[in-house]
Amino acid sequence: MKLLTWLDWLNVAALIPLSSDRARELAPQLSAEQLRSAMHVVTKDGRVLRGARCIRFLSLRMPVLLPLGLLLWVPGVIWLAEHVYQRIANNRLVLSRVFGCKDACSIMPARKREQDKLA
Repeated sequence: MKLLTWLDWLNVAALIPLSSDRARELAPQLSAEQLRSAMHVVTKDGRVLRGARCIRFLSLRMPVLLPLGLLLWVPGVIWLAEHVYQRIANNRLVLSRVFGCKDACSIMPARKREQDKLA
């Protein structure tokens, strides 16, 4: 998520934590477990894309990722990408530790928030 935030030069995506009320509003048909299992995109017309299809959708809207988005439209590539995405998603916590990526799935860098003082 941090990488996508950085690559979104044109501000085409609104990254929303799955724990927020906004996520439940945008995708009420998805359970918290489904949201945790993969990254999702809700398009303007209400379609929900997940996993590699989500990456393909976003890649076509971010200049640096455009070649990846085009590659994911080659017949058969999205099928392979879905399998690779699922493997990575299933092991993301282990991979984060191996590569030293603390909070790899967070949207924004860790920061003190007003609501943190309430605990």
